[in-house]
Amino acid sequence: MTDQATSLRPSRRYRFGVFEADSATGELRRKGLRVKLNAQPFQLLLLLLERPGELLTREEISRDLWPDGTFVDYEHGVNSAVNRIREALGDAAGNPRFVETMARRGYRFVAPVERISPNDNPPSPAPESMAYESREQAVAPAAAETKLLSRILASPDELPKASYRVVQSLFVLLQLMYLGFYVGALANLTEIEDLFSPLPKATQALNLLIVTAAILIPVRAFLLCAALFKAPGAREKFLKIWPFLLAFDELWSLSPFLLLHHIDFGLALACTTLLVYAPFAQRSLVLMGAGGIDREPSPIVR
Repeated sequence: MTDQATSLRPSRRYRFGVFEADSATGELRRKGLRVKLNAQPFQLLLLLLERPGELLTREEISRDLWPDGTFVDYEHGVNSAVNRIREALGDAAGNPRFVETMARRGYRFVAPVERISPNDNPPSPAPESMAYESREQAVAPAAAETKLLSRILASPDELPKASYRVVQSLFVLLQLMYLGFYVGALANLTEIEDLFSPLPKATQALNLLIVTAAILIPVRAFLLCAALFKAPGAREKFLKIWPFLLAFDELWSLSPFLLLHHIDFGLALACTTLLVYAPFAQRSLVLMGAGGIDREPSPIVR
């Protein structure tokens, strides 16, 4: 959307749940504290707030966000903007509280929206706002955990921009690497059983290896297909299962020690230290665009 088009619209403030959006200042606030949201996602949020409960098609969004004479891959551009909005609001596509995806059609804002005059003092909370406040308090431990993780894990804005082909290729190679670990381990159970035999609980360790490999083979196949075919919502699905993958990937970072019959201890340890970082690298690659989700659309003028 151009600045001229934005200036022609009346200045409005919107309240929904514990959030407020001010079209005059371009700010999104949560309980009075500013929430970071870039200009284009914020404009899309305003479009949704202007028509709560109504379907906003992808075509309508693209016409409003990108002026005539500009060409973009608007499918990825709209997806990227919606993802930024959900991150800012703490929303999820699978269980939306604010922005609902209408499959192959568009989006709609499902929460109650209150329009406020820019000069009005903040009124007392509406029943809907109080309900959202209670819900926010109920999920406070989860929010605190998310804030803690955000201090450790990289956010999309902190990651470098890279070619889609590069990040896609690296992500696919990592999935193939893990598939190689699982299949190779299952193909050499006799050798691995011999390695485990000195351990106090050798049988349990071997069973754990077999079970986790059998579970993770279809998971990796799913991630490969989702990335190669640019499945809708691939990024969100990966981020949902990432904590599950993190636990298993850290366990399988020990897999170089399964090759002690062929390599020495030092090389196995060096490979393991690299594999400890692999799940975090996968997450970063997904946030950088692997799976078909662009970080930020790049307009190309005709």
